[in-house]
Amino acid sequence: METITVDLGDRSYPVYIGCDVLRDIGRCLAEKEVCILTDSVVKGLYEDLVRDALESAGGKVHSIVVPNGERSKDISRLLEVYDALLEFGANRKTPLVALGGGVVGDLGGFSAATFMRGIPYIQVPTTLLAQVDSSVGGKTAVNHPKGKNVIGAFYQPEFVLIDINTLSSLPDEEFLSGLAEVIKYGIVLDKGLFEVLEGKREAILKKDPDILMRIIRWSVQTKADVVKKDEREEGLRTVLNFGHSVGHAVENLLGYGAVRHGQAVAKGMGFSVRLSKTMGLISAAESGRIIELLRAYGFDLSLPAFSRREYETALAVDKKAVGREINFVLTGGIGRFILKKLALLDILDFIEQ
Repeated sequence: METITVDLGDRSYPVYIGCDVLRDIGRCLAEKEVCILTDSVVKGLYEDLVRDALESAGGKVHSIVVPNGERSKDISRLLEVYDALLEFGANRKTPLVALGGGVVGDLGGFSAATFMRGIPYIQVPTTLLAQVDSSVGGKTAVNHPKGKNVIGAFYQPEFVLIDINTLSSLPDEEFLSGLAEVIKYGIVLDKGLFEVLEGKREAILKKDPDILMRIIRWSVQTKADVVKKDEREEGLRTVLNFGHSVGHAVENLLGYGAVRHGQAVAKGMGFSVRLSKTMGLISAAESGRIIELLRAYGFDLSLPAFSRREYETALAVDKKAVGREINFVLTGGIGRFILKKLALLDILDFIEQ
């Protein structure tokens, strides 16, 4: 395993990355009683392996299983997790292992942050999106009918365990959804990563383990560096929301689960790139390269046809909105970002073009 440290002083924690390392969780977590939170799909793939590893280390293991999909990231499921933890007799020292994709990681993290005012939790992400983004950095949340991730907390895990082998069971559509977050890092933070994504597209889409290890390690290190400087998204970390303002609006309008998160973010990134070009922040050549890369990976960048009023309502609950302005993430060229307060009305005008 390789180890990347998320450096947050006395709350620092390791991110372990490797192939065929799920069975090592017993060495990393030797507790007498552990609870696994997973979903109905991941349960059949990896729960037994993780359970056996924990039990072999001497632990008693409980399980909570939620339905697969974005609809599990809501208050009703959160209450079910609390009920199960109480039924198991969990206490403030009972670790919660979030085994699954971004939904399980967010639901598990927020459950851990709020149950008994905080219990330890471990992220074991099994999707590319969760491995490169949502499992690292401590952002936890559930959705509200009016907005995505508006009920949440910053709460860091004890550690993150990434097994690249889990990507072999990932459907192509879910894998592509995760690639959107990798591309995000390349567009706004790292030109070198962007160029690897351009040059190694075929190997990446074939899930070559060597190139996957490279881009996952690269993405995790990039996010760890940002989180170290701005844990609570008061400045720099906002850049990681590139594509997310419009992307979250699309998810909200279509209905959570109707479109994959990465697909929606790709639409938002395409929108931000076009807006950056219109504002004269990026050259036509570089904006063209970005749009070409997104399309080459198979992303549909068109925005769904909703009314101006519907987009206005969805964007108004964006967490970066202050009054009638949004702290919007734009790009000043490949590997460069620009944060700019934009009037909501101006964003809506550009959506209508």
